[in-house]
Amino acid sequence: MKLYTKTGDKGKTSLIGGRVSKDDLRVETYGTIDELNSFIGKAVTELERPLFDDIIADLETIQHELFDCGGDLANVMKERKYKLEEVSIEALEKRIDALSDEAPPLKRFILPGGSQAAATLHIARTVTRRAERQMVTLMNEVEDVPTIIQKYLNRLSDYFFAAARAVNARLNVKDVEYVRSGDVFK
Repeated sequence: MKLYTKTGDKGKTSLIGGRVSKDDLRVETYGTIDELNSFIGKAVTELERPLFDDIIADLETIQHELFDCGGDLANVMKERKYKLEEVSIEALEKRIDALSDEAPPLKRFILPGGSQAAATLHIARTVTRRAERQMVTLMNEVEDVPTIIQKYLNRLSDYFFAAARAVNARLNVKDVEYVRSGDVFK
């Protein structure tokens, strides 16, 4: 099997049920989700077992769910069933709560960073926020998109923040507070 098809040589790409320009907002949105998935893969390589087995398992689940998001966004058929479900959001919320309990309470904003894995998780958080902004624009321009993806991305960025802080806490690496921040978390 050849990896190249040459069908995109003129700037068009296939969706499930149609073709669009490669710079279509739908393609841009699921492309950003794909970029995010790659950063998650990088984060997994930076986490040591067994200390981070739970977070690695979370990240692998999230990678599958992001493929679901991409497939759901790429599907423009009239009759379709989406793969991403509310249960994924509920699972993220439980993990956010558990991971948040591992890190010291926050009073101020923190700088992204700390350990290498935490820094990569912060990159994943910011790419998630970009995907979420693109998703909101897509929802405003196109009525027929799965809005659950926006909700999932919103929760996912919170997960990455909590996971980055938990990684630093487990490694005894202190988060660096933004020095000009007032107390914003109470």
